[in-house]
Amino acid sequence: MHEAFLTRLTESFEAARDPDRAPAMRAYMRDQFPFLGIGAPAQQSLVRAALRDLPPPTEDDLTTVALACWARPEREYQYAACFVLRRHAKRCTAAFLPTARTLVTTKSWWDTVDALAAHTVGPLVAAHPELREVMDAWSADDNLWVVRTALLHQLRYGAATDARRLFAYCAAQAGHPDFFIRKAIGWALREYARTNPEAVRDFVARTPLSPLSIREALKHL
Repeated sequence: MHEAFLTRLTESFEAARDPDRAPAMRAYMRDQFPFLGIGAPAQQSLVRAALRDLPPPTEDDLTTVALACWARPEREYQYAACFVLRRHAKRCTAAFLPTARTLVTTKSWWDTVDALAAHTVGPLVAAHPELREVMDAWSADDNLWVVRTALLHQLRYGAATDARRLFAYCAAQAGHPDFFIRKAIGWALREYARTNPEAVRDFVARTPLSPLSIREALKHL
């Protein structure tokens, strides 16, 4: 599956390349990565077309596709990998988590890290509870993107959120100096507030969070 998909994806992405649009997309991402200049709706349409009529991917296929896309310079290829992983996350076992970590810690920026956290790592941990202890370790990691992933992996859990872990991670990183961690704390709390607003209000009231984290957490309360 992976060879046919990567061939199709490369051909379609190259045909859709828009050099006039690429500089603005690169500037929006603070010049972190080169872009082909393909907007999000077109990207997703091309990825769907590249997947069409192919057999369901195995976990090995997904690993190969993700790493191959991560090796390409243009950012749209990483977005394509995130799309494919989100679509087929249920095909991954707990053994996929090291690959996910490689993706999180390579070419790291909020756009791919957040997608991986919520739509790849999150489903993996939900399906394999033994990975919760790995998230405990990630929440205290030296790499800020690994910490952000741990903070955000329950973003789509709703009522199934492990609130004890969520609050413990947020409290442990409350004094982190980096914007992306403080923002992630607030975002994770804001999402959980949709399920349990009183618990979030109580946590914020008794925890010395940064103003950014507090503002984000209480945004809709």
